[in-house]
Amino acid sequence: MRVMSEEILVNVTPQETRVAVMHLGAVQELHIERAKCRGLVSNLYMGRVVRVLPGMQSAFIDIGLERAAFLHVADIWEERHSGESERPIEQILHEGQKLMVQVIKDPIGTKGARLSTQLSFAGRYLVYLPQESHIGISQKIEGEEERESLRQKLQQLMPPDVSGGFIVRTMAETAEDAEIVADIEYLQRLWRSIQARVDCAAPSLLYQDLDLSLRVLRDFVNANTTRILVDSRETHQRMADFAQNYTHAVLGTLHHYGADRPLFDLYAIEDEIAKALGRRVDLKSGGYLIIDQTEALTTVDVNTGGFVGARNFDDTIFKTNLEAAQAIARQLRLRNLGGIVIIDFIDMDNVEHQEAVLTELKKALARDPTRTTVSGFSALGLVEMTRKRTRESLAHVLCETCPTCAGRGEIKTAQTVCYDVLREILREVRQFGAREYRIVAAQSVIDLFLDEESGSLAQLIEFIGKPVSLQVETTYPQEQYDIILL
Repeated sequence: MRVMSEEILVNVTPQETRVAVMHLGAVQELHIERAKCRGLVSNLYMGRVVRVLPGMQSAFIDIGLERAAFLHVADIWEERHSGESERPIEQILHEGQKLMVQVIKDPIGTKGARLSTQLSFAGRYLVYLPQESHIGISQKIEGEEERESLRQKLQQLMPPDVSGGFIVRTMAETAEDAEIVADIEYLQRLWRSIQARVDCAAPSLLYQDLDLSLRVLRDFVNANTTRILVDSRETHQRMADFAQNYTHAVLGTLHHYGADRPLFDLYAIEDEIAKALGRRVDLKSGGYLIIDQTEALTTVDVNTGGFVGARNFDDTIFKTNLEAAQAIARQLRLRNLGGIVIIDFIDMDNVEHQEAVLTELKKALARDPTRTTVSGFSALGLVEMTRKRTRESLAHVLCETCPTCAGRGEIKTAQTVCYDVLREILREVRQFGAREYRIVAAQSVIDLFLDEESGSLAQLIEFIGKPVSLQVETTYPQEQYDIILL
């Protein structure tokens, strides 16, 4: 099998670290971590229960953040003997109780962080589960023989005094015995240091996950990674020191980039970021995607655009959909879109074509390290899928809601605002009866009152029998206006 070339670019400034994962020269993933707002996933806190909700079988936990975090009964670890059923949350937790919790989902939108009391700590080759005793194998390792071989290998390498359980990560398939032993020792040291702090006050942070530059070495590097370029000498040194101690095998791929031209400019990453914030994604064939992200779900609409390359219309649609399937998988990773995704491929009557497009989508998504599930075509011809959501999307990290349209993506026309103003003045007349009224509004609205709608304004003045003056306020967006009573 041909090895796929993968590079990882690390761009560092004092304010933020940005990581681009490249596959055959194209950006597949972008990760951004800002010094002022690092992600919380995997952080361990000593929290305090502030409210128990029996009806929802959930609790709110104060872990020292702006919003209380959320803990569901299904995420509470309890040691149970066979035959024992799960207890309701009101029998497990009470208000004011101290509780060791771990963040499994960052706060997103208006939702607080999601918590679990089942603790886990990731090394490069293993995930340590201090409350468990079994050895699990990553679901991505599918061969039963290989799974059993890895399980036996870990049992042989584990020192006799080790407590807790482990999950073997996919990285372990190619790891040397000494590297796995070093990983066990690292995870045991980490757990001992956390246990030494459990008597602290609540809420308090017990453990913070590695920063983005070091997570590159632990989580992103794989057998296909040929090079890691880092444009900061200091960060490169930190990464080299970490690799020396914990991920020795990747040392040879780690390089400092010291040229004058910015690293992300050299690989056109800045252009890709700009494109990843837009709704429209152009396909090479002339077709295009329209991607809309909402609080509830993400929709992807596929259009043929100017593509007329095939002999007949069915082939045109089929080829556009095939190309779109690959582009969609890449965009979901690039934009880090999670939750429910609805894809509206161009309608295909041919069932074989539908199956081929679905197969292409699943094949492209298989390269995504984030878990995805894909349903077939629905009765309406839509493909429903989910992508695990663990952190904010790229747009939510880099952008904010437009203050003019408040996220609607459109604003009222100047004419609509004019008519709103006229109705408002009529309301004010009936309620207050001032001597004179002044309209304060944006330039476009005042211009309309002076031109096309001057007749409407004159009609209103005649009807109410009071003078109405106009005033431009340059700082007002088009929808904003005030009626001043004089």
